[in-house]
Amino acid sequence: MRIPPCLSEGDTIAIAAPARKISMEELQPAIRFIEDQGFKISVDDAVFNQFHQFAGPDFERAAHFQTLLDDPEVKAILCARGGYGSLRIIDRLDFSKFTQHPKWIIGYSDITVIHTRLLQLGIASMHATMPLNFAGNTTESLQSLADVLHSRPLNYTIDSHPLNRTGRVKGQLVGGNLSILYSLAGSSDFPDMKGKILFLEDLDEYLYHIDRMILSLKRMGVFGQLSGLIVGGMTDMKDNAIPFGKTAEEIISEHVSEYDFPVCFGFPVGHISDNRALILGRIYKFQVNEMVQLGENE
Repeated sequence: MRIPPCLSEGDTIAIAAPARKISMEELQPAIRFIEDQGFKISVDDAVFNQFHQFAGPDFERAAHFQTLLDDPEVKAILCARGGYGSLRIIDRLDFSKFTQHPKWIIGYSDITVIHTRLLQLGIASMHATMPLNFAGNTTESLQSLADVLHSRPLNYTIDSHPLNRTGRVKGQLVGGNLSILYSLAGSSDFPDMKGKILFLEDLDEYLYHIDRMILSLKRMGVFGQLSGLIVGGMTDMKDNAIPFGKTAEEIISEHVSEYDFPVCFGFPVGHISDNRALILGRIYKFQVNEMVQLGENE
């Protein structure tokens, strides 16, 4: 797995909008943060295009993202927000120049589409907060993003959760948004799960649909291949008038109970204020006991 190079002071980070539309006002906290880190920020007019809920029609969003992929002066691409739209443009993108000179692509949620494509290309990417969320993010969340850009190692220790299952493993980290991974099932972009540490997060889903998606992954054989499972934010879950009867965490715990890999719930990643950066494609050490530890394998 190729790791994009760290950035130097004065390097340019460009904002992209591959999914839902965004305003300049919403970008301001991120612009200030990036500049405070010693980097230049590039925000093209194309970022503010609008087409219904999208940041412009598919061809415009794809064309702008392609420009950033190919621009040698752009050292990292920070996706403005998620929503929906990346799946509509992923097959319009040409990564041939990018693979010769990789750079960090940063985002989460809908950006899982792009992360999974990069995994297939053997290039690591950064699952981390996005400009839409910067104003509400914790200091730790923003610092973790900066740490990756400056090539500082990521090592996390968090409190245990009642549903955790203990164990200690080492493996390549894959995953992201559960709904997006579910939508990629059967495609060439669905990640190889053999021996991997999978992490999942999601937002605003009905509990019965969480059950359906997890069962679908199980029936595909995903959980039988894993070395570990990390569950992040399962945020703002919805229920029917007749309750489903379990939380999202309990649903996942039930369906992986027959396996013996370590499982962590409540990890600080996803649609939460404390959304810590993770490097997709990186080898991590993962240990679950009285505390949970996740760290880069140096």
